[in-house]
Amino acid sequence: MSLLSRPARITAVAAGLALIAAGCGSSENTTTPPAAGGSASVSAECQPFAEYGSFAGKTVSIYSPIRDTEADLFQEAWAPFAKCTGMKITYEGTGEFEAQIQVRSDAGNPPDIAIFPQPGLLERFAKAGKLKPASAKVKELTDTNWSPDWAKYATVDNVFYGAPLGASVKSFVWYSPKMFAEKGWKIPTTWDELMTLTDTIAATGIKPWCAGIESGDATGWPATDWIEDIILRDLGPEEYDNWVAHKLAFNDPKVAAAVDKVGAILKNDKYVNGGYGPVKSISSTAFQEGGVPITEGKCALHRQASFYANFWPEGTVVGEQDDVYAFYLPGNDASKKPVLGAGEFVAAFADRPEVQAVQAYLAGTDFPNRRMKLATYVSANKGVDLANAQNPIDKLSMEILQDPATIFRFDGSDLMPAAVGAGTFWKGMTDWINGKDTKSTLDFIDASWPKS
Repeated sequence: MSLLSRPARITAVAAGLALIAAGCGSSENTTTPPAAGGSASVSAECQPFAEYGSFAGKTVSIYSPIRDTEADLFQEAWAPFAKCTGMKITYEGTGEFEAQIQVRSDAGNPPDIAIFPQPGLLERFAKAGKLKPASAKVKELTDTNWSPDWAKYATVDNVFYGAPLGASVKSFVWYSPKMFAEKGWKIPTTWDELMTLTDTIAATGIKPWCAGIESGDATGWPATDWIEDIILRDLGPEEYDNWVAHKLAFNDPKVAAAVDKVGAILKNDKYVNGGYGPVKSISSTAFQEGGVPITEGKCALHRQASFYANFWPEGTVVGEQDDVYAFYLPGNDASKKPVLGAGEFVAAFADRPEVQAVQAYLAGTDFPNRRMKLATYVSANKGVDLANAQNPIDKLSMEILQDPATIFRFDGSDLMPAAVGAGTFWKGMTDWINGKDTKSTLDFIDASWPKS
């Protein structure tokens, strides 16, 4: 899961948020946007949006798991587009997206556009005939701005349904550079060094690790990220792919070994849960709050994606010599650095011209650059200006995503059939944290894999 597929630090659901954008012909701005295909003059402010046409009086609805502060930032970023095209964009963010998008679709009340954090969930709706193929313009922009690997995640049975949006790099461990400097701790470059550091920290009386996996209907997903990162490192990219495709069973001994490796940290009361309590407190701690004890000196390490830069308490400075920073989650071999990541995809349940215009705008380069200028944000769009990055982790993440030499794998649970990736895998890992043994957990998940 990516940042934009998860709630922001304030946990209240920001449902029904609406961006009511005044048309360019309003009393505040008398510029009249050109009719679609027209040639009327436009202001300098609206020039970047002239190609999309005029949609005065039209409304496009967007439904998404992006909520709270992140939802506000999204709406602020696309406000000039909405204003200059004359359309109204209504936005609703929810922490129960994975369940409610199905409910809405089944009830015949789908949104015009949905922002899917899981390609596996998008695939379910595409195969059911609910989604509209993306326009030629969206496909062209995607081919220009993203690598082929990103485009394939929203392609089902050779039909392309939507461009990527935000992205994240998952393979990070957050820490306090100031705490490390004071204690004389060094950044580990291998798993063995990481475990030695963990023991060193524990010996000081500080719980080394803090974590939280509570996320409403999506509770459990941060634990699945841990498993994916270790499988990618210990078994390699090819075997990771086999596991995601269920060519390697969930209850295979190699998978069980990876889960137990994670358990050596997350199910060890000696190591967790700094600032919160025993192991079981992980399942009741909101993921947004999971790393906060680092800023209080009650925890030293928090494994979480690049997007966690959004969730530190106000005033926290992200930087190599500052309050918090992140290092690469090491594997057994320091020379091998595969990267786990995720993202969102913009797919549509309607193909009206105004809906296609919104999809095209989000697939271009203007939106991600505007969004980056507002606050921390990561995109794999090749048209983003890295100078707009709001912190060094954002910049590093985009450099990693855009480097052709990077061995990148998409979040496994997001690629799996939704019943598993957004269902039994999440539930299984929550039960595992709460005391269920590894074998029973993996047998449960494996048995849930669709038979056809």
